[in-house]
Amino acid sequence: MLPGLCGAALVLAGSSLLSTAVAAEPVKLGMITTLSTKGGYLGEDMRDGFKLAVEQGKGSLGGIPVELLVDDDAGDPQKGKQIAERMIKSDKIDMMTGIMFSNVAMAVVPSVLKDGLFFVGANAAPAPFAGKMCNPNYFNVAYQNDNMHEAMGEYLTQQGYKSVFLIAPNYPAGKDALTGFKRFYKGEVKQEVYTKLDQSDYAALISQIRADKPDAVFYFLPGGLGVNFLKQYDQAGMKSEVKIFGPGFSFDRRLLGAVGAAAEGVMNSSEWNDDLPAAGNAEFVQAFHTAYGRYPTLYAAQAYDAANLIGSALKQVDGKLDDKDAVRKALMAADFSSVRGSFRFNTNHHPIQDIYVRQVIKLDDGSYANKTVSKVFEQHQDAYVSECKL
Repeated sequence: MLPGLCGAALVLAGSSLLSTAVAAEPVKLGMITTLSTKGGYLGEDMRDGFKLAVEQGKGSLGGIPVELLVDDDAGDPQKGKQIAERMIKSDKIDMMTGIMFSNVAMAVVPSVLKDGLFFVGANAAPAPFAGKMCNPNYFNVAYQNDNMHEAMGEYLTQQGYKSVFLIAPNYPAGKDALTGFKRFYKGEVKQEVYTKLDQSDYAALISQIRADKPDAVFYFLPGGLGVNFLKQYDQAGMKSEVKIFGPGFSFDRRLLGAVGAAAEGVMNSSEWNDDLPAAGNAEFVQAFHTAYGRYPTLYAAQAYDAANLIGSALKQVDGKLDDKDAVRKALMAADFSSVRGSFRFNTNHHPIQDIYVRQVIKLDDGSYANKTVSKVFEQHQDAYVSECKL
């Protein structure tokens, strides 16, 4: 009986240990993103790209169990702040990620950092956070707001366009966009117009472009704003009169599905595309399509990278976030395989990365996608790093 009892005791002990491991509290990750309004589909892709990485890890990142809490800020800075406060105080999250729009980021991120949490941005990256407001606990996996626009400014200069008409929405990312473009564009700026965030009619603006006769139009109108503008621009017969260019935000795969032929041939800039030969990128694209029945956008790719960055840090600290210095060091190491390929953080915790120009093409099945055409910047860093005192 003794041997049998010993065996039984060992099984119970093993069961007890297993139960303890299973019952261990997962790391709580809070994601604030935009799931409603005209920009809601952007937040859906952010959420789903992050979720894909968690699902591939069977509920874990870097081998550490995680719980992902997601809420919709509806593009409202005040609502974003309220969600953040609830997630921190009531839900007791351990780390925060997400945020689609820069006006929401400017309202939410400082309060998150003040509470001592780490924030890993998956999209919005306003200039102050890369410069004077940089913070040891703030990392952005996506870019700095100016970067893609800088690439198009450089590209239009290389291509010899002598004058340009600029358009962006009147909020922090819109101002960063045109500031970035002008930093590298060497020609004449005919007009610099800032539109309303809820604008849907661009007839007067298109008439102004026709009257000014620029060589090119550069615009940044994310989500549904871009759908309306592109369709109206095409309907007015302007595509054949004045070539149009933009950042990848205005030409993501889902937006192209809504715009259709009006976008064909347009050049745009991005740090990612589904045809990049980076290790694991093709597998990510296929896995996303299998899971959600659509192809990923830039926003999904960035969030997928954000999740894997967090996973790499959790693995290095064994899921223990109390040692802030160790977590910070692990995040800074960026020891993960980015679907963009080469990726590293600068001293201000924003990426140093390649940026490409893509062209909208029509596929054999009648849908539209982006084809990578050339690399404009290699290992590009943002313009604000010298202002950061980290």
